[in-house]
Amino acid sequence: MTRARCLMFQGTGSDVGKSVLCAGVIRALVRRGHSVQPFKPQNMSNNAAVTAEGGEIGRAQALQARAAGVAPHVDMNPVLLKPQGDRTSQIIVQGRMHGSTDARGYQQRKAELWPFVAESFGRLRDAADFVIVEGAGSPAEVNLRANDIANMGFAQRAGVPVVLVGDIDRGGVIASLVGTDLLLEPEERKLVAGYVINKFRGDPSLFDEGLAIITRRTGWRSFGVLPHLPEVGRLPAEDAVALDHIRASAGDVVIAVPRLKHIANFDDFDPLRQEAGVRLEFVQPGRPLPGDAALVILPGSKSTIADLKFLRDQGWDSDLTGHLRRGGRVLGICGGYQMLGRSIADPHGIEGPPEAVEGLGLLQVETVLGGDKTLVERRGFERFTGEAIHGYEMHVGTTLGADATRPLLRLGARHDGAVSADGRVAGCYLHGLFAGDAFRRAYLSALSDREFATGDYEGGVEHALDALAAAIEQHLDVDALIATAR
Repeated sequence: MTRARCLMFQGTGSDVGKSVLCAGVIRALVRRGHSVQPFKPQNMSNNAAVTAEGGEIGRAQALQARAAGVAPHVDMNPVLLKPQGDRTSQIIVQGRMHGSTDARGYQQRKAELWPFVAESFGRLRDAADFVIVEGAGSPAEVNLRANDIANMGFAQRAGVPVVLVGDIDRGGVIASLVGTDLLLEPEERKLVAGYVINKFRGDPSLFDEGLAIITRRTGWRSFGVLPHLPEVGRLPAEDAVALDHIRASAGDVVIAVPRLKHIANFDDFDPLRQEAGVRLEFVQPGRPLPGDAALVILPGSKSTIADLKFLRDQGWDSDLTGHLRRGGRVLGICGGYQMLGRSIADPHGIEGPPEAVEGLGLLQVETVLGGDKTLVERRGFERFTGEAIHGYEMHVGTTLGADATRPLLRLGARHDGAVSADGRVAGCYLHGLFAGDAFRRAYLSALSDREFATGDYEGGVEHALDALAAAIEQHLDVDALIATAR
C-alpha cells in the first residue's frame, strides 16, 4: 500500500509557470502540516542542481524540494535532458549520464526510460502524504505523444489526475486551454480535473466571463486565478527562456554576463541581480559588452568549446581585452573558467567531435575534458576575502597551470580555481559562489571601493516561497485541489 495522494500540473505551453506553481502548492501543503515530495518525470534544462548522493536533477525540482523542506534527490527528476548542441542533448537518468542523443533518437528511446521513471515515482509515493508532479512543455504537443513519459503518457500509466495551467500574461489563454482540450484523446481528457489561470494582472473579476467560456467549452472546473506575483522574481528560473524576460537591474556597479548560446546554471547570478546598487546585465548576442562594466562574468556552459567559438563570433573576446585595459575585472565560472585559459582539449569527443582549441589566454591554465563527471557539494572559503562560500561542482575535465598555483578557493583539503598574476582575472568550478551573503558583501565592496550593504539572499528565497504559498491559499481553491488528488 502506498500513502501518497498525487496530483499533476501540466501546462498549455512552456514557461507558463508550472515549476513555480508546483513549488507554491508544495509549500502551501507543508504549511498545512503535510509531507510532500516533488516529481518531474522528464525535464529539459541546463540549469541543474547536485544532490547529496552525487547526482544531478533539474534546478526546478531542487527548488520544489526546498519548498517541501526535504533534501533534493535524484528520484525527483529521473530523466533530465541537457541540450549540448543545436540538435543533441545529454541524457541524465536517475542522476547519472546515460549517453547523448538527437531529438529523433530520443523519441525512439523514451520507452526504455519508463521503468526508471516508474521506479523513482514509486519510491517517492511511499515517502510522503502527497506527491506533486510537474509536466513538461504541453500535452497538446501530440506529435510527441508516442511513448510519452512527460505529460499524459505518465498520467495515464500512473493514474494521476491533471490540472492544466494557462498563462494569461502572454495572451491567448482561452484559446490555449480550449485548444488543448480539442487535441487530447478521450482517455486523456478524463484525467483533467480542471485548470488554473496564472500570472493575471489587474482585477480578476474582469476575467469571470473568460472562466465561464473555458468551462463551458471544456467541461473543466476552474481552481482559481493566480495573480502576477513580483516575489516570484526572487526564485531561481528553470531554463534559459527566462532570460528573454530579465531586464538589467538598476545600480551603479555594473556586472555584465554574456548570454552564451548554451549558457548553463545562470541562477548563479540571482544573488547579484537582486542586490540594490548592482546593475546585472545579461548581454544579448549582437550587442557589445558594456564599456562601464566593473566586472564581466563568463558563465557556465553545456558546450564549452562551441560557446567559446560563439563568444569570439560576437566579438566579445575583443570587448574583454578592452575591458581589462580599462581596469575591469573578469571572473569565469565552470565552463567560463575553462574558456579563460590557454587551451581546451576534448580528445574523447565529450562535447562533440574530438578537437583542441585555443582559449582566451587570460589565465595561464590548460583544460582537458574527460574522466568521470564531478558532481559534488562543496564548502570552504574564498582565499582573498577570507569569507565562507558554499556551492557545488558539476563539470567534466581538469584545469591545471601556473595560475592554478594561486587558487581562488579553498574547499576543505583541496583548492579550486586560478587567479592571474595581477589579480584581475580569476576563475573557479564552484557554482553558487555568490549565494553567501558575507562573501558577496566583501566581493562587491572590493569591486566598488566602498562598503557595500547586501541583503539576505537565502532568506529572500524563503520569503518568496511563503508569499507564493499565501497567494495560492488566497486565490486558488486548495481544498478542492487536495480533494482532487488521488
